[in-house]
Formats: sequence, C-alpha cells, structure tokens
Amino acid sequence: YMLPLGNIIRNHSINFHCYADDTQLYLSIKPDETNQLAKLQACLKDIKTWMSSNFLMLNTDKTEVIILGPKRLRNAFSNDIEALEGINLASSTTVRNLGVIFDQDLSFNSHIKQISRTAFFHLRNIAKIRHILSQNDAEKLVHAFVTSRLDYCNSLLSGCPKKSLKTLQLIQNAAARVLTRTRKRDHITPVLAALHWLSVKYRIEFKILLLTYKSIKGQVPAYLKDLIVPYKPTRALRSQTTGLLVVPRVS
Repeated sequence: YMLPLGNIIRNHSINFHCYADDTQLYLSIKPDETNQLAKLQACLKDIKTWMSSNFLMLNTDKTEVIILGPKRLRNAFSNDIEALEGINLASSTTVRNLGVIFDQDLSFNSHIKQISRTAFFHLRNIAKIRHILSQNDAEKLVHAFVTSRLDYCNSLLSGCPKKSLKTLQLIQNAAARVLTRTRKRDHITPVLAALHWLSVKYRIEFKILLLTYKSIKGQVPAYLKDLIVPYKPTRALRSQTTGLLVVPRVS
C-alpha cells in the first residue's frame, strides 16, 4: 500500500529511499538555494494529504531533519526550516538511520558512544556468568551481543580518526579478555590472534573489500553496484590490466 508514496515524492524531484515503513528524503542544494526547501515542505504536505485520504497518520514524533555541511551554512538553513501543519521540521543534530546514528559532521561520535555503552553493558552481564559458561557458549554470547554491534554498518567508519576507532578497539579487547579470562595486564594482541579476530580497523577494511567484491559480482543492490566502475584509461597503459576501479563520485 506504500507504493504510491514513491510517485508522490518523484513528482517533487526529490531523491528518496524506502525500507519497510521507513522513508528517507534526500535534498542536495547549494548555499544560495534556500528556496529549494519549499520543495521539501510541499512534498511533505502532499505525503500527509495522501496518508490522510488513506486513513493513515504521519508519525510526527519520528519525523526528523538533519542538515549536513559546514556549521555556518547549517545554521543559515536551520533558520529557514519551519513547522508545517504540526510537523516539526527543526533541524536535529543527530538522527537514527536504520540503527546508525548520523551527526551533522558525519563524525559518528554519537554512534560510537552508543555502541560503547551498549556493548559494555552486555559485557558486564556476560562476565558475571562467565564462570558457568563453556567456551563455545560464551563465544556465542559475545558474538551475539558485542561483535555484532562492532560489525554492523562498520564500513561507514572507514574515515573516522584513530581516536574514535580506539574506543571500539577497547570494546573488542574487553570482549576477548572476558571470553578467554585474560588478565588486564596481559598483552591482548596474542589473544586476538589466537581467537582469529581481526582488529577493528581491519574488520572495517574487510567489510569494504567484501562489499566491493559483491558489487563487482553483481550481488548487491543497484545503488551500490552502480558505484563500482572498472578503470578504463583513454590510452594504452599497463594499469589497464590491473583491475583498478574508478573512485566513486556521490552527489
């Protein structure tokens, strides 16, 4: 029943992405094009009208707007965003996108803090019952409640500074210590190697390589596959047989 929603959004020339009942609108504009925000408001108005005619209700509590760009320009755009018939369009500093917390600087600091809080909460609980668990059962719990959070959408963290990744590495180190009952003063690198765990940095790189491979083999959605373009030089070069890829450009 949500299929007509796509046609409404397309009529306003706004990019969008739908996942189950989660709909995201994307509008790329230049600093001097604040009038483009009218398209967004008109689109939301039509969506609300369509939903009302189909006995649906727009969840205003979960309707959020985030502005990405330099802070000075963000502030200017924030002043131009107004409420629309009860829909609060005030800019948010962070929004949750399919479980990932995005901030206006795309630093992912808020997301990393959330991972840290949740992971250490579960690690403390696992540590309390570690003495009654077998190695296999303990490892299953660690992977289910900790490793899964470190790996979820971790390719987004590829550009994060070492300081941010260090926080995640501390989580992995703590998980390895709980699992193997390693003391705090013992070196953790041999423990990670014995568990065959890649460090957080290399887990991120592995995820990117995996997505790239699947994109080349056509095993991913079109919006990812279309970003991968083989490098074809305009003249004969040795690099043309090395399997290089064109650096993706995302608008």
